[in-house]
Amino acid sequence: MATDESPATRMYRHRHDTLVTERGDPSDPTLVCAHGTLMDRTMFDPQLDALSDDYHVLAYDLRARTDQYAGDYDLYDLADDCEALLDARGIDSCTLAGMSMGGFTALRVADRYPERLDAIVMVDSIAQPHDESDIEQYGGMIDTAREMGEVPEPMGETVRHILFGATSNQERTDLVDRWVQRWLTYPGEAVYREVSSWLERPDFTDELSAIDAPVLAIHGEEDTALEMEKAEDMVEHLPDARLEPIPEAGHSSNTENPEAANAAIRGFLEEVY
Repeated sequence: MATDESPATRMYRHRHDTLVTERGDPSDPTLVCAHGTLMDRTMFDPQLDALSDDYHVLAYDLRARTDQYAGDYDLYDLADDCEALLDARGIDSCTLAGMSMGGFTALRVADRYPERLDAIVMVDSIAQPHDESDIEQYGGMIDTAREMGEVPEPMGETVRHILFGATSNQERTDLVDRWVQRWLTYPGEAVYREVSSWLERPDFTDELSAIDAPVLAIHGEEDTALEMEKAEDMVEHLPDARLEPIPEAGHSSNTENPEAANAAIRGFLEEVY
């Protein structure tokens, strides 16, 4: 255990049982799931339900959904949190599935703690940085949330079309509405810190060639937050990777079309284990 760990990272060692949903037999291969911005561990309920018959599946809350949301942190701090969680749960190695921000984190875990990863599932996530127009747009949004102390309703209505695809917004309104109502309860500072942890991150493309673990990238065909082409570019730069498009799904493809996502993940895990 590192002696210079932050209070937030120590939380994952000593309060991990309050931050994790766990299903399946711990003697089976482990799949650990890390959510994206504005989401929480429940976004992986479809994976816990479908995969825990053959795998030990855990989903955990990242800092922004805990009482340690207010500090300054970056993606490598989130990687340290993940490593501390694996230690606390007695998990030597796992397949790490990360959605968007969770995928950015998974790449940093692979960089800093490669021995902890058997494989990686990137869910609507990329290695490239955001462009300047996105940085300006998202920066303005989180400044507003911070100033207001909460996520204002108009922002929630905007974000529903960023985090969910057209099909979900038209046909899965219960799913999308439920998430929008959650967002409106978040402290503005939590959202500000969460987005700030990755908004101006450097390009990770040059580091991809050093990742030995096999990688599955699943990506919603309707994802407008992070375009499919960027996922394709990431896969091309990884030594052992493939991309599985998820139809009728946007940026939250694993929860928008769980049947297709679960089929892709199950097939990948069968190859890994």
